[in-house]
Amino acid sequence: MKKCSLKNSCKMNVVEKILSSHIVKGSSLDDVEVAIKIDQTLTQDATGTMAYLQFESMGVSKVKTQLSVSYVDHNTVQIGFENSDDHDFLSSVAKKYGIIYSKAGNGICHQLHLERFGKPGTTLLGSDSHTPTGGGIGQIAIGAGGIDIAVAMAGGAFNIPRPKVRAIVLKGALGSGVSAKDVALKVLEKFGTKGNVGWIFEYSGPGVATLDVPSRATIANMGAELGVTTSVFPSDSVTKQFLVAQGRAKDFTLLKADAGAKYDDVWELDLSKIEPLAAAPHSPGNIVTVKSMKGVKVNQIMIGSCTNSSYRDIRTVAMLLKGNHVADDVEVGIACGSRQVVSMLAKDGSLEILVKAGCRILENACGFCIGAHMSPSTGAVSLRTSNRNFEGRSGTKDAKVYLVSPETAAASALTGEFSLCKSVKNVPRPKKFPIDDSMFLYSATAGKGIKGAKIVRGPNIAQVPKGEKLRDDFSAIVTIKTGDKITTDHIMPAGARLKFRSNIPQYSKYVFESVEPTFHDMCLANKEKGLFNVIVAGESYGQGSSREHAALCPMYLGVKAVIAKSIERIHRANLINFGILPFVFKNPADYEKLKFGQKLRFRGLPSDIISSSLTNVETPAGLIELELKLSDREKKIILSGGLLASL
Repeated sequence: MKKCSLKNSCKMNVVEKILSSHIVKGSSLDDVEVAIKIDQTLTQDATGTMAYLQFESMGVSKVKTQLSVSYVDHNTVQIGFENSDDHDFLSSVAKKYGIIYSKAGNGICHQLHLERFGKPGTTLLGSDSHTPTGGGIGQIAIGAGGIDIAVAMAGGAFNIPRPKVRAIVLKGALGSGVSAKDVALKVLEKFGTKGNVGWIFEYSGPGVATLDVPSRATIANMGAELGVTTSVFPSDSVTKQFLVAQGRAKDFTLLKADAGAKYDDVWELDLSKIEPLAAAPHSPGNIVTVKSMKGVKVNQIMIGSCTNSSYRDIRTVAMLLKGNHVADDVEVGIACGSRQVVSMLAKDGSLEILVKAGCRILENACGFCIGAHMSPSTGAVSLRTSNRNFEGRSGTKDAKVYLVSPETAAASALTGEFSLCKSVKNVPRPKKFPIDDSMFLYSATAGKGIKGAKIVRGPNIAQVPKGEKLRDDFSAIVTIKTGDKITTDHIMPAGARLKFRSNIPQYSKYVFESVEPTFHDMCLANKEKGLFNVIVAGESYGQGSSREHAALCPMYLGVKAVIAKSIERIHRANLINFGILPFVFKNPADYEKLKFGQKLRFRGLPSDIISSSLTNVETPAGLIELELKLSDREKKIILSGGLLASL
């Protein structure tokens, strides 16, 4: 791909246009690592508490972004004091520093941000891996760890590897009963969940015009499962119509690739040839056709999450269920993405249809997607319109979770088994959305804050631990050895444990709980002996969420290195931010030489890091060569013991 350092200096694609206008002085699109200015940030309550604790520690008086929003949408089931205390903390931080605060019940961060704040041509950084949802409206929207959000709010740049851009050229139009979720699953079938680090997917072609903004957002949202940096659509007449209907015509900017713009790769996808698909347990990349699953009994169906909770999605389900009742032995739950969606469904009669059909109406929150409620029964088959079906993520380890479209979910709800949606009318694009921003607090003081506002801290709000400076010479123990595709859910469980995210000493007790329950105790025992801990892993270590606790809690337990065959982008960045060395085997076959409980010796690390991308580690099987490719910025962070220590 031809790189352009100056705006309009050559024919540019959409990615280049946005990034080139946000390049920080001293950086260019030709650099190995690109530093960009961030216009907007978002956090959610499961990651936001730590992000704001880190922001506080920087001593900045107010946020320096164009817009920062703190959403409460993950831990809204308030059993015990912890979640309520955290919400009070988040609200008080927002008031003090000039952040807009979205109260619990207002809706899911990505759906709300798309409705009320997303702007074509801008950059958005969010402490949630599904922040790329904003790509549906023409934003470069990227998920990252909370500490990166804190730096962006303080006015700092965000760094990404020099992007490779793949054009996904859409042709034709989707058939009846097929929707954007099936498009996302088709892309996952082609490119998988690993091997896409450093890529940005840009959607183009005549088929784009056939997709409304919610559909585009669904496709961009699930780019997170591919492991790409982000996904983006052009901003066109469809985008304009959506923004006008949201009362935000002033936010529209026309944004499309120049004729003749170059890409690193191009793949064509004929929308008319896509059939209903499903992601089978336990990976979003494990794609099967719904037709091949026809007749398989279903126990539970969950519709909603940030992926498929728009008015278009839920209205479609209502039209399919109208005049019918869900199967007697199927539990159906529906979580809308925002109060706006609920209001529209109430007005057009859809809410009554869903209730009469036997659906449970759930809160406008993430809920079931993160295992915070609605866990399936033992061994149950659960169809979900969410974006992840990792083992145990639903809260039931042996449940079989399939990812499907709202159309497939509705058709299956009526029969109690996997079923194809034969026909459905398209939901008209609303000409005017009802606007009620009353649950967005402190909008009037956004960017300024309220002088003298006090931070509210409950007993669950603990101090942010800091890493220690890298030593020249240290020994460590292989405290755990895992296989491929270890997700951040494996490392740091969500669900019932997520309420401890503000209290690192407490939350760290559950690191690798589902994989090796004694990990916490082993780590502390090694620390007492003056030994660091090492995690050994296979391919695609750290898949999934932006949960920085998957690096922060291991750091607190004395983990100093991860040695893996490959590490996913966000997690690798989080490891570096907390001073954990993200090694990759130079020879993947050496993975077999490292065993649980082995003692390893690292020598001369600072000089190795400064002068070379290779390090030798002493093992019982002899020297093993490891790769550690770091930018100059990353080297400084690692040598300091983490990002906070390096500032």
